[in-house]
Amino acid sequence: MENNVFKVVLLQALPASGKSEVRNFMANIEPERLKKEFHIGENLQLDDFPYVHMMRRIDNELEAMGQARLFYPGEEPFIDGRDWGTLCCLLNEDYHDLLNRNVQKPDSCAQLLFDRYDRAGQIVGIAPRLGKLPEEIRKKLAEKLEAEAAAMLKEKQDAYPDSFDGKTIIIECARGGPDGASMPLTGSDGYQYSLPMFCPEILENAAILYIWVTPEESRRKNADRADPNDPGSNLHHGVPLAVMLGEYGCDDMEYLVNTSEQKGTVTVKAHGNTYHVPIGIFDNRVDKTSFLRAEPSAWDAALVEDVTCAIRQATDTMWAGYRK
Repeated sequence: MENNVFKVVLLQALPASGKSEVRNFMANIEPERLKKEFHIGENLQLDDFPYVHMMRRIDNELEAMGQARLFYPGEEPFIDGRDWGTLCCLLNEDYHDLLNRNVQKPDSCAQLLFDRYDRAGQIVGIAPRLGKLPEEIRKKLAEKLEAEAAAMLKEKQDAYPDSFDGKTIIIECARGGPDGASMPLTGSDGYQYSLPMFCPEILENAAILYIWVTPEESRRKNADRADPNDPGSNLHHGVPLAVMLGEYGCDDMEYLVNTSEQKGTVTVKAHGNTYHVPIGIFDNRVDKTSFLRAEPSAWDAALVEDVTCAIRQATDTMWAGYRK
């Protein structure tokens, strides 16, 4: 079968830039039109936000039990910035589980999740944390989080398709650096750290759809969308202001595009190879996507046409550099 769709799209941008809204948009376009106009097949979606949310849930439950927090000191950036890599390793695992339709039926979904966090952390050089908790504390923590962990696993496994023909795996994540940082970003900040953490199978099949907003607009939209009653929602979660300034005060995608070895790509050196990942940029600095949070029946036709043209321009650029 001729492959006329992207195999993997890395959907990347600052928080509240419109990533989840774009996913929602794609989910409501006729499949044949999505393939023909955007080169995107039926979506299979991976996202690191549920793992971020569960890290905070773990920390909050531990704190309530009088234990030290493991991932975040509070409503602040990561204790260890290498956890940006932990998240990438969890996405790598989800990608392989998806391709292999790996079904797990653990006695405890929460304990399985704890083991996954520790294993992913070890890959990026972080010693096990959940595995070092006292047995009674870990057991009590697992009981508190079992229902949420089970729902995560069910959602993941329910999405396994019968076939991957004509499918596009969309991997969503946000990366950045401190407000006022100069380029290039260093250490565990930005895409310069996280992109090389993706496995070879992702990098060799991927194109990047980058949604461009300013950090100021990202902060404004983050505040607008935040629903304290729905903190685990893709469309309505809010990021704490200290994190917005400390971890998303800037991002380095423009720098990576401008310094790439090949025009229209991001150069990623990883796993002993050099990958030139095609990129398309959807300019959302003037907001084109917030209306997509509403029910599709309420979408304004003129706004739909505007966002359609902008996304199609980006995916056309991606496709021009995509040779898979």
